[in-house]
Amino acid sequence: MLMFTVFPAIDLIDGQCVRLFQGDYDQSTVYGEDPIQVARSFFDQGAEWLHVVDLDGAKAGHPLNQELIARMAQEVPINIEIGGGIRSMDSVEWYLEKGIKRVILGSSAISDPDFCKKVLQRYPNAVAIGLDVKKGKVAVRGWLEVSDLSAAELAKQLIQEGAEQFIYTDISRDGALKGANVAAAEQLAEEIGKPVVVSGGVTTLDEIKKMIGNRKVSGAIIGKALYTKQIALSDVLKAVND
Repeated sequence: MLMFTVFPAIDLIDGQCVRLFQGDYDQSTVYGEDPIQVARSFFDQGAEWLHVVDLDGAKAGHPLNQELIARMAQEVPINIEIGGGIRSMDSVEWYLEKGIKRVILGSSAISDPDFCKKVLQRYPNAVAIGLDVKKGKVAVRGWLEVSDLSAAELAKQLIQEGAEQFIYTDISRDGALKGANVAAAEQLAEEIGKPVVVSGGVTTLDEIKKMIGNRKVSGAIIGKALYTKQIALSDVLKAVND
């Protein structure tokens, strides 16, 4: 059976742990002044992975919270995947040298396909592709712009370059606590022939239980629902282990 991975999410702005509503930087809520403490709390509850996004970096086009993220990797014994503004080989290698397990490439897959291809060739097991979708098309640059490519079109191109891991986010659901767009994620998985991790709007334990054992979904990223205590991480991990 496909292994199902739970990824508690930490989004960073100005060194603080925040959540945005539908990717809108003007609608952010601070949920923790000390992201390392938040990471430790997820680890203490049994999480094996963390999904971290440098939102400042995504907007600027280069990492801006990297020292904090490196400290997180050094101080908390948890696997970390990091996205946000990773658009150079130097950034990729810096993170991997600091103990980050996986980098997430999003905007660069469209703006700089050669770079994306090189990273996939050099570090095939340490790359996930973030497919952040708005009205059917992939959004880039911290979700501030929308491309004219669909998620499946982009994913198929990248599979030819060696991409194996994909994260599907429906931006309209992100931070809205209205449930994830699992149907769209399943359709994407069907089209590309690879399981995907679902992100954006995961709200209830029942929703996650339906994803577990679904061969098209390999994991779920959970953010706001954990911070607002609508889902207990311990309950999610118990459901996965059962």
